[in-house]
Amino acid sequence: MSIVRLESVVREVGDFVILDHVDAAIAAGDRIGLVGPNGAGKTTLLRLVAGLDEPDEGEVHRKRGLAVAMLRQEANVDADFTEAPSLRQAVRAGAVRLQELERILRQMEETGRVTGPEYEQLQHEFDHRDGYGLDQRVEAALSGLGFDRGQWDRPPTNLSGGEQTRAALARLLLADPDLLLLDEPTNHLDLAALEWLELHLGRRHGSLIVASHDRAFLDATVTRVWELRDRRLTPFRGIYSAYARQREERDVRAADEAEDRAGEIARERELVQLYRHQRKFSKMHEHEARLEALEPLEKRRSDAKLRLPTEALAGGGPARSYETVVRAEGLVVGYATMPGATAGDGGGTAGPAVRTETPVARIPWLELSRGQRVGIVGPNGAGKTTLLRTIAGELAPLDGALDLGKNVQLTYLAQLRDVPIPGATVLDAVLDALPLTQGAARGHLARFLFRADDVFKEVAALSGGERSRLELALLFLLPANLLLLDEPTNHLDIPAREALESFMASTDATLLVVSHDRRLLEKVCDSLWVVDGGLAVPFEGGYRLWRTAVADGWTVKAAAESEARRLHGGRSAPDGRRPGGTVGSPARKSEARSGGGGVASDRPVAAAGGPDRARVAKLSKDAYRRRKIQLDEELASLTERKRRLESALADPGVHGNFLELRRVSGELAGVDQALAQVEQAWLEMEEAAP
Repeated sequence: MSIVRLESVVREVGDFVILDHVDAAIAAGDRIGLVGPNGAGKTTLLRLVAGLDEPDEGEVHRKRGLAVAMLRQEANVDADFTEAPSLRQAVRAGAVRLQELERILRQMEETGRVTGPEYEQLQHEFDHRDGYGLDQRVEAALSGLGFDRGQWDRPPTNLSGGEQTRAALARLLLADPDLLLLDEPTNHLDLAALEWLELHLGRRHGSLIVASHDRAFLDATVTRVWELRDRRLTPFRGIYSAYARQREERDVRAADEAEDRAGEIARERELVQLYRHQRKFSKMHEHEARLEALEPLEKRRSDAKLRLPTEALAGGGPARSYETVVRAEGLVVGYATMPGATAGDGGGTAGPAVRTETPVARIPWLELSRGQRVGIVGPNGAGKTTLLRTIAGELAPLDGALDLGKNVQLTYLAQLRDVPIPGATVLDAVLDALPLTQGAARGHLARFLFRADDVFKEVAALSGGERSRLELALLFLLPANLLLLDEPTNHLDIPAREALESFMASTDATLLVVSHDRRLLEKVCDSLWVVDGGLAVPFEGGYRLWRTAVADGWTVKAAAESEARRLHGGRSAPDGRRPGGTVGSPARKSEARSGGGGVASDRPVAAAGGPDRARVAKLSKDAYRRRKIQLDEELASLTERKRRLESALADPGVHGNFLELRRVSGELAGVDQALAQVEQAWLEMEEAAP
């Protein structure tokens, strides 16, 4: 039985039709994912279902007494929330019925009315709704969504906009309505909070509609998909991955049909002209009617897709950097300020300004090699952006060494989108960044979906998705071989995310990416830097392998302590590797190179093995050739095996089978270790080259 039904719903804004005769039904227990490009009308549809807006035509029918709650994209909290004495109380207030039952039962107990049937009935309802576990559920929601205990008793007015949105989500989950509507709920969540929310939504019995661009989240939470496309709604059965396969098949069929239809249109036009010349007007009108029936189908708007360039607009391809692109040793990142207050001598005499340092994270050792694609992961506020800004040169290191390799050309995409972009319009922003002709600038912007009059939109009036596309357009103006990307998929719809992923997976540039997009991390990044608890360490493996390791007890602190014990004494590691080597992983390729692989630095960096290193015996030409062929074959075999295992990890059947996932993950870890050993052998062979 339907709890909400939409009949021929039309919604317009001015002369623009957003939804055109949409029909849909929501049943009890439905778990629906709402997808579509930015501007397709997802938020509009959710507001109509919630009753916040009314359709211009058609009807929205709701079951009598239906409890509906909606989480909007940005914080929109009411006075009851902001006036609550603490965050805990503000979230607890979401359980309206339970709090009302608490109040009534307390009054009845105080007045001695505890023997009647009314008290028994209310007590039963309170118990059925798990009223005695309410406080535990409040604390679980706050903790799961990333609020530490120190924030629970603070006033809600002290929260940022993103924190208020997370708190509003926690309050909605406590309310547990019959129909929960979530509009981009993952925007302000880190990876741990995402996983907690997925588990919580999986245990809900009520209906759910979630509009999201997070494909992994949709796969974990929905069983049906509604697609908004060309102002119409199309339902699909299955999780998001099943929808994506069905959509691809439909698009292929549509492309074939369009090609056939174009041929039919051309033939009908030829026949119309032929019969006109032959003055056979009845035949001409017959084919004109057929042409009129075909042409409206052909005029249907095609979906424009983001097309990232293979090289920068100016300067072509970047230079080739040295093997080591970034090296950090004993690095401390954070913020240094020079406040207006001065240090005095106690007698009123002003002294010099005091430099205040706020450390955020300490990095014992990290190294990024040419061509690597590394994801930076960790909780919100752990220091991921601070580390990336330090590498980009926006923040100075508080301590330690941070070196960029020779010939490194970096470009940085910031997460904070409130920084002004030069230029009044989109076209001005590109022309201000690089002297170009208007034709070249507009051609470049067209790749990022700014076409026709879109290039004259005011920068200040751009939506979140449009601003993200403009920042990507500015990113690709100049050549770079190191891309520092902080949440690059923020505000991008699914087609744009897929285009960005495809570029990142195929580019020759070195990538360092901060992201909470698990599908991007798994598809693009071959290793991770994990930032947590004031430390940053590398993890050799992709996102799923890391989550498996965490489930088995791996922690940043334990990994750092293990490396510290290995480096005890500070001169050489027990296994002969360079002090400060990658935590919990084989020696890096650059460590076997004399002088650190040509890294430009104003600080001394010890060469591998030290000055007393034994001279390597040279191989003969034949021995070198045979050894090279052997290692080539081993590398090719291991690389192919790794590719097959990673494909297996991407299989939902494997991911849903814990034992099989453990087996494949363990085998993949062994292959990674074997690859590292072969790479090390290759470097030793190169040093022994004749």
